[in-house]
Amino acid sequence: MFSKVLVANRGEIAVRIIRACEELGISTVAVYSELDREALHVTRADEAYLLGAGPASESYLAIDKILEVVARSGAEAVHPGYGFLAENASFAKALEDAGIVFIGPPSSAIEAMGSKTRARELMAAAGVPIVPGTTEPVQTIDDARTIIAETIGYPVAVKAAGGGGGKGFRVALTDDELPGAFEGAAREGEKFFGDATVYLERYLPDPRHVEVQVLADGHGNVIHLGERDCSLQRRHQKLIEESPAPAVDAALRARIGTIATEAAAAVNYTGAGTIEGLLQDGEYYFLEMNTRVQVEHCVTEMVTGIDIVKEGIRVAAGAELSISQDEVVLRGHAIECRINAEDASKNFAPAPGKIGDYREPTGPGVRVDSGVGPGSEISPMYDPMVAKLIVWDADREQATRRMLRALGEYQITELRTLIPFHKAILQTRQWADAETCRDLIEDRAWLKQLAFEPVVATDAEPETEAVEQAYTVEVSGKRFAVTVIGSAPAYPVAANGAGAGAGAGRRAPRRADRARGAAGGGDTLASPLQGTILRVAVEAGAPVEEGALIAVIEAMKMENEITAHKSGTIAELPITAGASVSAGDTLAVITTSE
Repeated sequence: MFSKVLVANRGEIAVRIIRACEELGISTVAVYSELDREALHVTRADEAYLLGAGPASESYLAIDKILEVVARSGAEAVHPGYGFLAENASFAKALEDAGIVFIGPPSSAIEAMGSKTRARELMAAAGVPIVPGTTEPVQTIDDARTIIAETIGYPVAVKAAGGGGGKGFRVALTDDELPGAFEGAAREGEKFFGDATVYLERYLPDPRHVEVQVLADGHGNVIHLGERDCSLQRRHQKLIEESPAPAVDAALRARIGTIATEAAAAVNYTGAGTIEGLLQDGEYYFLEMNTRVQVEHCVTEMVTGIDIVKEGIRVAAGAELSISQDEVVLRGHAIECRINAEDASKNFAPAPGKIGDYREPTGPGVRVDSGVGPGSEISPMYDPMVAKLIVWDADREQATRRMLRALGEYQITELRTLIPFHKAILQTRQWADAETCRDLIEDRAWLKQLAFEPVVATDAEPETEAVEQAYTVEVSGKRFAVTVIGSAPAYPVAANGAGAGAGAGRRAPRRADRARGAAGGGDTLASPLQGTILRVAVEAGAPVEEGALIAVIEAMKMENEITAHKSGTIAELPITAGASVSAGDTLAVITTSE
């Protein structure tokens, strides 16, 4: 077994991996960006190293810097978690070349399954059913039109070849929508995965998203742990997951489990991975393979009693799987709600900010995976996840009631989250009937009922007297905790001595906090969120119709399309691509001719 593991990630998954390592007797090393100096995963690890100055969104992607920390810390292995470098074949290969164990599949398997077109080609050759579409990249919109006319038809999904997690996925219902879908999928593919190539699939209008958890070792053993249903999604990103899937019986479970293990075996897979598929009218189609632990692995752990993260670490250390397929038994039902910093009443707009009071639910059958606490900052530079709330009970109905109880106990102040959405959707007929709930998730009027009351942040008086003061210092990029005995300073001092830091009292509300919920009035179209302008779709002086696209704003790794609130003429357009905006900033002024 390893003696020291570096966790190349942040947030709740980093904390989850650190806990697993502690239980296995393994020392842990954390890495962090400047924004994450006081993050929970940093304080939880045995050692922590700053990844250096630079854009916070890129820190965890700096392969050279992570390799430097591996060498400095003496870590024998690296666990990538999910996101960032988890499915980066170049990162896995760099570790392999340096003699460091990558806790995951070999780089060859990541490369084979990382390209969705290559994966579809491999699965088709292996006899695994795939969603009808292309197995080769589509180079131009004209090529796409030809392929659609000859083989697929509308509606069609345009997907980034290297995409995943809802990124690089656009739908064209008609030919008029194809250019926008093609451009958007290619843009996100380039931005998030460094690959602008796209491919086409037949778009299934309301399928169930069913995925299968697999585990494989280096001794030829490949098993599956049953399936998860992840059908409740917005913008092709998951909101609620459950296991077992309500539409899957024992016979179908065995069939899709065989598909999953054959798919993993086809690329000599090792470690934890997930075969994602679509289920419609009794037919199951391979969608893609995620060559890593999934966000929603927790529900599978709850119903099987198998620690997926520990199994992955043991396998990477050369051990055989500790369980066989015959020993896998699904008991009861588990549900996971993603507690994201989003405002469902505003069509799931990102809502970054600082947490005030924070208290997690407890009690029988309740699990919370989080990387935050009171005062933690949910930054717009990263994804909006605050925590994952998971419950288990004897069946789906009882698990639903337990989840509602747990959601009611969850206390997060001064931050807008999806808790009201989860409470509402779990009490609907659609959820009780195990529908995909797409009609509700896409119903703006229904979502608007979930609006928050205005939130006002308040300042807290800093402490002025103390016998002991705890500080954090960085020496050559390595984090140390120190205690200073004496009177506290009359002003807040940061850990690096450069100004106010964590523990110095709650900061005054930012402009974005004060403006939260501002919808603009009259002619003014105000930004509903803080982010970066990716695209401006109109020009000053141009006429627009209500609902027309004005701009695309990126926030928390999500692209948000901002549309005109009225018909008229663009009288003012004070935004440009690449510029930053805060919630409440003017995006455009639209006037109506008298």
